[in-house]
Amino acid sequence: MSLINPVIFCQALGPNSLRLRSPEHVITVALQFLEATAVYQRVVSPYRAVVAIHAIMWFAGKRTDFFGDLKIFSHFWGVKTTPRMERITSLQNPAVKRIVQLAKPRERKAQGLFVVEGARELGLALDAGYQLVSVYVCPEIYVHSEYPDLINRIDPARLTGITTAIFEKVAYREHSDGIIALMQPNKHDLSALPLTENPFIIVLEAVEKPGNLGAILRTADAAKASAVIVCDPNTDVYNPNVIRSSVGCLFTVPVGVASSEEALLWLREKGIKVYAAELTAAQWYHDTDFTLPSAVIMGTEADGLTPFWLKAADARIKIPMRGAIDSLNVSVSTAVLTFEAMRQRSFK
Repeated sequence: MSLINPVIFCQALGPNSLRLRSPEHVITVALQFLEATAVYQRVVSPYRAVVAIHAIMWFAGKRTDFFGDLKIFSHFWGVKTTPRMERITSLQNPAVKRIVQLAKPRERKAQGLFVVEGARELGLALDAGYQLVSVYVCPEIYVHSEYPDLINRIDPARLTGITTAIFEKVAYREHSDGIIALMQPNKHDLSALPLTENPFIIVLEAVEKPGNLGAILRTADAAKASAVIVCDPNTDVYNPNVIRSSVGCLFTVPVGVASSEEALLWLREKGIKVYAAELTAAQWYHDTDFTLPSAVIMGTEADGLTPFWLKAADARIKIPMRGAIDSLNVSVSTAVLTFEAMRQRSFK
């Protein structure tokens, strides 16, 4: 008795199904399937019983690969149910140019779109309820992704195949996993921020570098901070490098965008203490009580905080600097203050 249905297998290898997998992979999977069939057991080997046992044991050990490849058959190769996927092969295709243009903030604003690169990041964006517009997949790269099941969550009508050359042109980072998406941004009004009973807020004034913003979002996620508020930003929160450096934490942390005046008013209305990080402050950060509703205000690396926040703060705090350099990277400073607050709260 065959271990698989030959009819289904033939359909999976039909002329309209081999769209995205490499020929070498198709041959490998086909040979593995063949070894698990009754034909192999009864015809190829004269020792049918021995080979049958061997095939059953092999199949049991490979069942994860088997069903994983079968899933890819059904989603990438469209066995009966999935429409044939469009495939872009030209670097001059308008869709390719559109993705490249979205690296610029004015284009993101004009088109009302931003780029998400990577299966993990895309999965987090979908979990957060972001609206998906289109997805571009390079199968030769995506086949090695650590998140192959993500493809199950995407409407096949929104999927477009692209070549390796095209993916390398539109990708923003090295060693990506072959999938890139266009999504609609969310609004980031302060009024929409969900707050816990005892919130801890990270406020960033005029953050300049996308990498710093991304790293701070990653810290906020790790510490389970209540929210990150970006005031008077000099970088777009949907900059591809923010998403890259945050490893998708832009989608896991509540983020508000506002002016400094709006942010301060909101903090006061919520009864949240304001602690401004300043190099020349008199109060050590570890002597500060973060057990009550608190917000740490972080400035730029070049200029620090503006007088607006320094005057408005309930206290100014600093981190001891024992070496020759008098300051830390803003993302590192934020992490130090944030995890001191979490320590005082017993990480609850």
